[in-house]
Amino acid sequence: MQSSPYGLETLWTQGDFVTKGVAFLLIAMSIASWYVIVTKALQLWRYGRAGKAAGHEFWDTTSVNEGLTALGKDNPFAEIANAGVVAMRHHNAHKGHLHDQLSVSDWVTLSLRQAIDEAAGKLQTGMAVLASVGSSAPFVGLFGTVWGIYHALVSIGTAGQASIDKVAGPVGEALIMTALGLAVAIPATFGYNALVRGNKAIIAKMNKFGFDLHALFVTGARAEQTEGAKLVAVSK
Repeated sequence: MQSSPYGLETLWTQGDFVTKGVAFLLIAMSIASWYVIVTKALQLWRYGRAGKAAGHEFWDTTSVNEGLTALGKDNPFAEIANAGVVAMRHHNAHKGHLHDQLSVSDWVTLSLRQAIDEAAGKLQTGMAVLASVGSSAPFVGLFGTVWGIYHALVSIGTAGQASIDKVAGPVGEALIMTALGLAVAIPATFGYNALVRGNKAIIAKMNKFGFDLHALFVTGARAEQTEGAKLVAVSK
């Protein structure tokens, strides 16, 4: 059976180092984008479960320490709550210094905001890869397309006539490069948009949790108590 001049086999056997280099680059970009999509999706799933625990299990306890135990380790919401606990301890331990400069409300706000920003920063890692792949992969594929058309024109000039057998291989390279560029860019773009929406939802939960924690540490009670939840007393 005769191999198709538009197939991947022809691309590899007849392509020069530029064509193969572009193909390798697109494959590497695809692997990188899929790795980021899968790992960040799993991270969002874990953060989503942690957010549910922070919204219910934490506030169903009777003290902050019990709440931290309920959230467990490797939990970004537990790290935010722990940052508030450390801030309160630090402020109480340095009454003669911090009280003249910052109120307990300001100090807790700064500590919680820093913890939330650090957790949000972890969510954003890898997003630049998807943005870069989604925006640049079509142009990388377009470069391969232009290079394939150039080969077709060279074949026509060498043969002196535009016969299909002379231009089929280079035209096949051009078509394949266009398809590869789109195949790499489309999943990266969709993955980026989906992850951005997921990150925004998680960060919103973190901000809400931080607001409730701020009210708890400053006033001793949660700002807005959900039905059936207990008030968590601040451990002095």
